[in-house]
Amino acid sequence: MTIALHILSPEGTLVRADVTLVTLPGLLAPFTVLPGHAALVTALEKGDVRYVENGEEKRLPILEGFAEVKDNTVTVCVEV
Repeated sequence: MTIALHILSPEGTLVRADVTLVTLPGLLAPFTVLPGHAALVTALEKGDVRYVENGEEKRLPILEGFAEVKDNTVTVCVEV
C-alpha cells in the first residue's frame, strides 16, 4: 500500500509521488506517516520532508508549512 504525496509551494508543485512513508518536521518533533494513518492537519517547522519513493529515500528542505493527512494522501503546503 502506498501514500499519495503532494508537496506544493507558491511557485508550484514540487513533488507528486506515490510513496511508502513520509516523515515531516512537526512543531514538537518529526513524525512519520504510514499507510492507514489517522486524519490530521498540522503546522510544520524548518526541517526536511523525507519520503521513500521506489525504495529510495529522498528529502526536501523546507522553511515552514502545513500538512494534511487524509485517506492515504499527504498534502503539504510549504515555503522553501
